[in-house]
Amino acid sequence: MWFLSQDLVTFPEKTSEVDLPQIERTALSLLRKLTDDAGAVFRPHQWEAIQALVRDRRRVLLVQRTGWGKSAVYFIATRLLRDEGAGPTMLVSPLLALMRNQIEAAERMGIRAATINSANRDEWDQVEEDVKSGRVDLLLISPERLANQKFRSGRHSGLLVVDEAHCISDWGHDFRPDYRRIVRVLDLLPRGVPVLCCTATANDRVVEDVMDQLGSELVPLRGSLGREGLRLHVLAMPSQRERMAWLAGVIPRLEGTGVVYCLTIRDTIQLAAWLQSRGIDAVAYSGNTDPDARLAIEGELLDNRRKVVVATSALGMGFDKPDLAFVIHYQSPGSPITYYQQVARAGRKLDRSWGILLNGSEDRQIQDYFIAAAFPPPDLATRVAALLRDRAVPMSSTELLGEINVRPGQLSKLLKVLEVEGAVERVGGRWRRTLRPWAYDRDRVEAVTALRRVEQRQMQDYLSTDRCRMALLRSYLDDASSGPCGICDVCSGDRIQLDLDPEEIEQAERHVRAAEHPIEPRKRFPGSGNIKLDRRLEVGRALSAWGGGGWSDLVRRGKQVDGCFDDRLVAAAAQLIRQTRWSDGPPEWVTFVPSLRSPDLVAHFARRLAASLGLACEDVVAKVRETRPQKSMQNSEQQYDNIRGAFTVRSQVHRGPMLLVDDIVDSRWTMTAIGWLLREAGSGPVYPFALADTAGRSV
Repeated sequence: MWFLSQDLVTFPEKTSEVDLPQIERTALSLLRKLTDDAGAVFRPHQWEAIQALVRDRRRVLLVQRTGWGKSAVYFIATRLLRDEGAGPTMLVSPLLALMRNQIEAAERMGIRAATINSANRDEWDQVEEDVKSGRVDLLLISPERLANQKFRSGRHSGLLVVDEAHCISDWGHDFRPDYRRIVRVLDLLPRGVPVLCCTATANDRVVEDVMDQLGSELVPLRGSLGREGLRLHVLAMPSQRERMAWLAGVIPRLEGTGVVYCLTIRDTIQLAAWLQSRGIDAVAYSGNTDPDARLAIEGELLDNRRKVVVATSALGMGFDKPDLAFVIHYQSPGSPITYYQQVARAGRKLDRSWGILLNGSEDRQIQDYFIAAAFPPPDLATRVAALLRDRAVPMSSTELLGEINVRPGQLSKLLKVLEVEGAVERVGGRWRRTLRPWAYDRDRVEAVTALRRVEQRQMQDYLSTDRCRMALLRSYLDDASSGPCGICDVCSGDRIQLDLDPEEIEQAERHVRAAEHPIEPRKRFPGSGNIKLDRRLEVGRALSAWGGGGWSDLVRRGKQVDGCFDDRLVAAAAQLIRQTRWSDGPPEWVTFVPSLRSPDLVAHFARRLAASLGLACEDVVAKVRETRPQKSMQNSEQQYDNIRGAFTVRSQVHRGPMLLVDDIVDSRWTMTAIGWLLREAGSGPVYPFALADTAGRSV
């Protein structure tokens, strides 16, 4: 960092002459200003941590539950150190957007805070000047900023705080490659500069790993993770429509406001819309939500102006709402640590709160995807490093995607890991191999993946256990003080009862089936410019979302089991097409995407659909060579190259608007290429239609 270079102010190893009682009295006064509570007192370990930082200049690892008051430790330590003439505190956190309320509270103590992040680039120079001139007491940065060389020249810091320190360890539930850079930053710190590492969820393995990386002199202060008053319950509900109906019936009966966690973005949107349709004040929240909208949603929930937020893990670490009355999981996370980190947000300052886990049939499949995607495959990592070495010139990400079959997001993550490990480096917007020796750490990746499978089994045990649920969760986090809670469904014998109305379940099913799934047209060919307007597809429609309930169950059965699509899908598709307001008028004829592997599956469906619509179905597109399944292609460059030249229009086409039918839409490149050929052959507007869309299973 630009103020963590070698001209740092160096503190003495220990300042025994300090008047400790006076410091403690000052610290207590600051705590009361911070909390706006004249009777506030330190919790166990809070004063010990502040003392270790301010008096002894130690490095401290603080493992305490959500809401315990970790931010109070570094805010008070910052004020005390600044009053002694120390430089500003630097706080590294992935949660800058969720720290607004803590920063506002710190202002009551006279702490002046600033941030450097991707959203305020225009302010960076001014912030840097304010830090240098002493007008900033606390500088907040994201771990990604540690990669920027601009931040490595300058002045001094009085305290380094690493928030969510479990992210340093890939044994933890939220490993982030950029956090590995913190180890290098600590190497730059002169002796005597205190360091505070904070986390709410770390078991013994994570604590040991963090201490191995950051140094054995790190002083661990670890507290109990129990949450009094949090009533944990589990309900097995394989069917999504039953869970939707249950939530619509239960949420209005729960006091206060809360969060419903989903595993995917698509599910947050679908579930929030369903709850809204039942008169419940709900909103979806995910990493895809506009930043300003996220800020507004957080404020509404904090002020109890929103009954429920349906969220992915994006509403996670750092969200601080002491009176959150309930946390419900629509699906089960794959790790007890992840689950506890989320469910323990409920009821920090309430006598009673709810933590309810609904176990669905799709949970295992989604968990498996996250486990598989956690690390780049070894062959892929080795191939990227070897390609950059062999080319000997910097390559862009687009060029790499053209050479290697990998998803753009996966490539970005892989390049970041390789950069942190010193195998590659940035040159402008390109990448090149360094001269540093590097080998894929296969043993560690296999060990971490095996641990993820153990954690997955632990969650299955949690679902079916006959022992106290809170005690079981705490034992998974190596919390020694894990006696029975007395209030979970196992301890109390209570069960949340709700007789589901069959009509409400059917309403939920109709809601899912009625959801819109537009197929947006591709506008550019990979690396070769725009697709001309008169050659583009129009906005199309999919009947369902693959794996998302509703019609998709019938689609899956027809494709994978029966080899023929049910008549109900024909009727539903025809109804959707009749109801859609097409941009250039309704389709006047139908054709379909041909297949060499299953030549009859889509063709048979398209002919039946056309007959139901009273339209002609013309077999005008031919496939002239075999291709690999598009679902096996991981990026647009590979997907388009796979189907380029694979189709031809073999007969005359009608000039009116037409419907191009397929069973599954994935990359959209197959339909894009065929649409281009049809328009070139003289067809009118081309509307793509598919029975299911595979997009949307992201967090």
